[in-house]
Formats: sequence, C-alpha cells, structure tokens
Amino acid sequence: RVAKDGMGMGSSRCRHLGQFALVAGLVLAACTSGAVESTTTAGPESTTQAPTTTTAATTTTAATTTTAPGTPRGGEAVIGDDQEPTTLNPYLLGGDSYSVARISRAWTCGTQEIDGETLELVPGLVAQLPTVANGGVTVNADGTETVRYRIREEAVWEDGAPVSGFDYEFTYQTIMDPANGINQEYYEDIVPDSVVAGDKTFEFTLSTPTLQVENLFSLILPRHQIEGTDFATAYDQTGWLSCGPFRIESWQPGQSLRLVRNDNYWKTDPETGERLPYLDSLVIRFYPDQAALLEAFRGREVQAITLPEDVAIVEEIRLLEAEGALVDVVAGPTWEHLAFQFGENRLARNPGSYSLHLNFRKAVAHAIDRQLIVDEALGGLVEPMSSYIDAFSPELSGSAWDQYDYDPVQAREYLAALCAEEGVDCEAVPPKVVFTATFNSPARVLLSQLFIGMFEDVGIAFEAELEDSVLFFGDTLDLGNWDLGEWSFVGRPGLAELVWWHIMLDPEGPLPTGLNFYRWGTPEVADSEDGWFDQPAGYSDENTARFAELWDLMNATVNEGELATYVSEAEAILADQVVIIPLYQRPDAGAVWADTLGGYRHVPYYLGELVQGGDTWNVESWYRKDL
Repeated sequence: RVAKDGMGMGSSRCRHLGQFALVAGLVLAACTSGAVESTTTAGPESTTQAPTTTTAATTTTAATTTTAPGTPRGGEAVIGDDQEPTTLNPYLLGGDSYSVARISRAWTCGTQEIDGETLELVPGLVAQLPTVANGGVTVNADGTETVRYRIREEAVWEDGAPVSGFDYEFTYQTIMDPANGINQEYYEDIVPDSVVAGDKTFEFTLSTPTLQVENLFSLILPRHQIEGTDFATAYDQTGWLSCGPFRIESWQPGQSLRLVRNDNYWKTDPETGERLPYLDSLVIRFYPDQAALLEAFRGREVQAITLPEDVAIVEEIRLLEAEGALVDVVAGPTWEHLAFQFGENRLARNPGSYSLHLNFRKAVAHAIDRQLIVDEALGGLVEPMSSYIDAFSPELSGSAWDQYDYDPVQAREYLAALCAEEGVDCEAVPPKVVFTATFNSPARVLLSQLFIGMFEDVGIAFEAELEDSVLFFGDTLDLGNWDLGEWSFVGRPGLAELVWWHIMLDPEGPLPTGLNFYRWGTPEVADSEDGWFDQPAGYSDENTARFAELWDLMNATVNEGELATYVSEAEAILADQVVIIPLYQRPDAGAVWADTLGGYRHVPYYLGELVQGGDTWNVESWYRKDL
C-alpha cells in the first residue's frame, strides 16, 4: 500500500491525509504551499481525425526459471544492493525494507509465498493455503472465523528439527508481546484461547471474518531456539535458525553479507526432483549509491541487481545484453490512473466541468492514446492496463477498459451527443477539461503535454494546472478540488488487498470518515471538524447504489468464489461508467548476467505485514552456468 516515492507530513491537514497514504500510492513531499503551473489550449474548430501513431512495445523475454536434469551444482552468486539493512530481523524497526526482504527470502520461511511466474500467493510452509472451499477456513455461527494450517511434513529447520504448530504458536506469542514492539494489526483479532498447536497443525479463531488471513504468519520463528532469549536484540545481527535454502554465515557491515547452503533445506526442484539449492553460497554486496551499484554490474562484480525506476537507466543497461546480460522488465505494483471528480468542488477548478456526464467521460476515454503514453513516458517497457485487477490478482483480471480503445472519431461522436443533450454549440464553446497532477513527477508533466494534442484532436479544450505534490496530496485531494486528476495506487498479490482497494470508491464513505476522494455517490458531509470536509452530496444513480451494495457484499464474505464475482461486477461498473481510467503499471526491472547465472527471474517487492517478493523469490533455483 505504501508508495515507493516516500512521503513526509507537516500540517494537521497533511497529517490527516497521512492516514490514507498507506492505502493510496500517494507521492508526498514536505507540507508547504505549492506553486501552480497552468497551460491552456482552446478546442479546435476542425473535427478532422488525428493521425494515429502506433509504436510497438519493447519487451524482454525473462530468464527461464526451469532447469534441466543435471543442473550444475555449487558455486556462488553475488548480487548487489545500494541499501544496507540496519537489522536482519524483519520483525524489528528497520526490518520492513527491501534490502531485508531480499536477504530474508534466502533464509526464512512463512505460510505463503509470492509465485514469481503468476504473481499470486502460493503455499510456503503449509500444504495448501486455507480457504472456505478446501475447509481451511470456517465462518462460525457466532460470527467468528476459524483458520487451520497443515504444515508440510518435510519442512524442517537447519538443525533438522521439524517446523511445527508450536513454532506458529510461539510466533504468535512473540508478535503479541508488547516488549517486542511488533506490528500487531490483524493478530489482535485472534481470540487468545482459540489457539491450538500440534506437531504439524495450527488452528486459531478470529473474532471477525477477514480476508487478511492470507497475509498472516508470513514469517515463522523457531521456538526451540528463541524461547527464553531477548528476541528484540539477540538476533538483530545474526538471524535465527534457517528454514530457507541458505543460512547466514557472516555479515561485514559496509561490505557484504554471505549466506551458505542450508544442508537441511526441505524443498526440491518441482521439475527434476533434485535437492535445492543448487548454489553453495550467496553474497549480497553493498554499495554506497546507485551509481556505484550500476558500475559494479557493468564491471561484472555482481551477477544480479534490481534496477531503479528510470527508463533511461533501464535502456542503458539493456545495451549490455549484447555482452550476455539480460534485463527482465515486469509490470510493477504501482499503477497510475485518471480520476474524475464528482463532487461540487470540481467547479472551483473548472466552472464548466462536464465530469458528471457519461458521454463526456466516454469521450475522454476514447480520446486518450494509452499506447502512446506508455511508449513516450515509459519507452514501451509495459503495456497499457486493461484492468486494475492486474496489480493485485492477475488470474482474476479481465479486460474491462479495452472497450475504450484510442478512437478520436468515437470520442467526437460522444461529444456530439453530449452537446445535443445540453443544447450547446460545442464548436463555438468547446467542452473543457482541467487536468491536475503533480509537477514533481516528470512522467506526469509529460502526460500533461501529451494530453494537449489528444484532447485538441477531438474538440475538447484542455488546461493543465500542475501542482507541488504537497498541495496536490493535501488540500486538492482532501477537498476534491480537481476536475480530471491523476495519481497512483500500490497493489499487492491476493484477494485481501484487491477487495480492500474498493473502499476508495465506496459511495457510503466520503471523507473524513471514508476514503472516497472522488465523491462518486457520496452523501452530503456536514458538521465535520472545523467544517473542512463539508460538501453537498456527490453525483448518485443506480450504479453508485449497486456499487455500495457490492462493497457491503465483499465485506460480508470470505468465500473466494463469491468475492471474485463481486469484484468482477464492481470493476464492470467502474469501467462502464468511466469513473476512473487505469493507465499503466510502472515498470519494475532487474538485470542479470544471464551468461553466468541461470534461473533468475525478476519480481517486484510488495509491502504487506512484511515485505515480500523481490528478485530472490526463487534463489534456491539459481545456478552457475560456468561450472
């Protein structure tokens, strides 16, 4: 949920928005007054069709993660990082970082993992992830929810001791011990007396049914080692017993961390049945900054790195593919979208706003060349989004927004229908849109420039008012002071995050009690603190009413089949009514010297209870090609 860009908060009103920054991928800087840039163009008199520009998206074939019988064993892989952790304990302050996640995946284990091929949650320590369908989740008559784990028989710690339900129970107790200062969100809902541990089973009951079960117990602790020690200090620099493919051997601060093979690792290669890992050791080498890290990769000091979110750098490193490197680009968790404002305050930005008119919103959707946007802004590294579900659960994703292909002729037809309905001479007085986003982001500045021609070509007058990020993510979003806005959200694999995102458009959830910045279907807000959020009701119709029903239905079940149906219908409503327009997922890239290291596949990092994902997601399957 947290945007990679970072954030800072100052004034009370910005602190209020900070409550939402964990859910919206909002880019926040310091809370000071921001300047406004304004660009205005008049709508054209001509209605001739603009020439269509088509640029083929550049794609990179990912390194295969499958291995043939007789995969080379032994050797060492060296990966680079420009961030060094302050602790090796993911549960402690400072442990929720990408650098800790990269290391942790090599030596820890948990209930679930992220499959780098599908970007879906898959079983880790357990035989199957608990669901209503497989009997692992039961919603009880008293409104509670019971969850049962069956731990894999083969799962053991590095000393050979079985991973047990008692380890799960101890992990729960450690999390709930206030002396450890661990985030207890969701674990607080576990009824303490309901916890039942066995040799290879663990059961607990939550006071309220929740989908967040899928994110619980993502890292398990060895009771027989940690019990009776000071968890907050004893394992800060050394880690505990491994249940992953490697174990920590040494850490030289400022230089590197070395892990060696866990001889008792319990997983085997699903393709060949061979024991894992293939490598003898893994080294994470630390560099002071991004420039030094990139230079180390160019000089082959390291075999793999995660690349920055910079198209120019990605393209530069791709030039090394002629020498044996491979750049693996995937659609990342951060996704950009266009947002219409349905509340009255949009008129302060654009007195002639047509955002409430479906024909106008459809005209905008057809006027936008999303392929050109990703080609120009992102070098064609990703494809335009067809569904926001892609950022959460690709297997459930549809193509709801594909109905709005780039079609200036269709856009003009919708505008003609709008003008006929309103009795307006649109050639004399073109419909106008005011676009508001942050000027701190080069991609958004470029987007505003691309929009000039796109909107002119269909007969829409266009004005861009770009703001400092503090102003935009403060007063502008809080008060709905935009006509057509643009910002990002951050997705995460799993149904829990996908379902939860819909709160952003819950018609019954206006600010300050809810998160519906769009004011789509929201009731009047009166008597808010100091009147800051007071506003008339937003636009409502049968679609907003149905969406509110769907949100209630989503919150009333943990049945995956039912939820998939509700989510699909909810997205269809948002697409058919053009409430938002998903644009693209930001590219997320990694680089590997593929002539030396096999099995690598880049995966983004995802933030949840603990950071998961990252390019070490399948480090047990990496192997040296030069042995």
